[in-house]
Amino acid sequence: MNAEQGAWIVRAMSEPTFYDHPVTEVMLMETHISWVFLAGDFAYKVKKPLNFGFLDFSTLAKRRHYCQEELRLNRLYSTDIYLALTQIGGSPDAPVINGEPALEYAVKMRRFPQDCQLDRMLAAGQLHSRQLIAFAKKIASLHRQAASAGAGTAYGGSNAVIDPVLENFTQISPFVKGTGAEPHLAKLEQWTRAACEALQPVIRQRKVDGFIRECHGDVHLANMAWFDNQPLLFDCIEFNENFRWIDVVNDIAFLAMDLDDREQTELDWIFLNRYLQETGDYQGVSLLNFYKTYRAMVRAKVTCLRLAQGDLDATQRRRAEHLFQSYLDLAEQYTLTRATTLIITHGLSGAGKSTFSSQLASLIGGIHLRSDLERKRLHGLAATAGSASPVGGGIYGASAFARTYDRLRDLAGVVLRSGLPVIVDATFIKGQQRNLFRQLAAELQVPLFILDFPLAEGDLRQRVEQRAQNATADASEAGIEVLEYQLEHAEPLTASEKQRVITIHPDSTAEAVADTLRTVVLDVKQ
Repeated sequence: MNAEQGAWIVRAMSEPTFYDHPVTEVMLMETHISWVFLAGDFAYKVKKPLNFGFLDFSTLAKRRHYCQEELRLNRLYSTDIYLALTQIGGSPDAPVINGEPALEYAVKMRRFPQDCQLDRMLAAGQLHSRQLIAFAKKIASLHRQAASAGAGTAYGGSNAVIDPVLENFTQISPFVKGTGAEPHLAKLEQWTRAACEALQPVIRQRKVDGFIRECHGDVHLANMAWFDNQPLLFDCIEFNENFRWIDVVNDIAFLAMDLDDREQTELDWIFLNRYLQETGDYQGVSLLNFYKTYRAMVRAKVTCLRLAQGDLDATQRRRAEHLFQSYLDLAEQYTLTRATTLIITHGLSGAGKSTFSSQLASLIGGIHLRSDLERKRLHGLAATAGSASPVGGGIYGASAFARTYDRLRDLAGVVLRSGLPVIVDATFIKGQQRNLFRQLAAELQVPLFILDFPLAEGDLRQRVEQRAQNATADASEAGIEVLEYQLEHAEPLTASEKQRVITIHPDSTAEAVADTLRTVVLDVKQ
């Protein structure tokens, strides 16, 4: 597409007098595929007349169709934002809204403050864990409700996964000739092909298990807003069904990559852990780095396509070239093998295990498994639902405990085999429970650490009583009677176990423990 093809629409829609509602100033935002005009209380999105292969807006009929699709699909995520299809007609010299004949179409949206967008909030220092946790819960809920691809569809199959992945390299390749980036790109493509081949059994099983769903497809910070104190998603993929009917892990990997790219890895892992705790989809962790790499290469490709649209000034071009290289570097980081570790907790109810484990997991880039959540999940209960179980009975009986620890062991194995550290958050008051994980660490040849929370009995009682009085919704049901039971039945750590202990005192910080773990084991190796 050359600049002249869109000149008339940009010229017309940049004028406040063009609109049929009050407008004093128009702001233009441009991407590689669209123009967005911010005019008064509304925003108008116009699709550029181009064809990238994976996207075809080359005719007016196609642009109209995809405008309608954008409205239909995005209303699933933000019902109050996407308003109508707006026809622009008349002549290129004198276009008017609702004129005849039709010359172009726009998606009309209700405008919200740009500083609500998460990328803007991050830049302003206003994006915090509570917003990412809210988005994790929202996206998990949307994924649960989304339609699942049937066995007879191509979605989620080997070709549907690998074709867009390899298309990135095909489309980037012409842009790197003579730049010195060719070996870098070739290395990434080689890794991608090998990873896709190795992951074929997982990819096939994901479809069988129903994890290929109609997703948003473009979940990153600039398509997310914190509006009216609620999470808002917008601008989903409408132009390519294969980019939308994807593995749910592919969907969340875009946001995870975007946070990493902005050096917000702690927020990345806060989001990922909350999403996984909401869904229980720990099997998907094995695909996380593959899809993070893919998403980084999507961004690299988009940057190349924008560079090719010759309307950038020198400053914008330099910034785009820097962005391109940064995405290649980030993609390469995801291909490196990390040293990892298995961490279990040891302590009675009220000792602070879950809070500390959550903080530590986000700092070391690891997965936090909670026994309270997985026990409820095994019995078909919501995380905060009461089980009405007696102490030592019901979902807390001996057989239920055994099932819970077996599940935690299985999930920890999945995470470790995926190359990530894992923290298993449970009381671990029985030697047999701890032995399960000692054996797992030996089997997978990873170091085992025990976070020991030796809080005094009086402090434990006080904390458990306060938690009961606050009545804050939580997966734990432990009260004073449970604590009494644990005190009576706890088996102390053995001498050999104490050699693996990191003691967590009330004034211990997750940052200090993370530093210790990084020094001892959590390096990155080729």
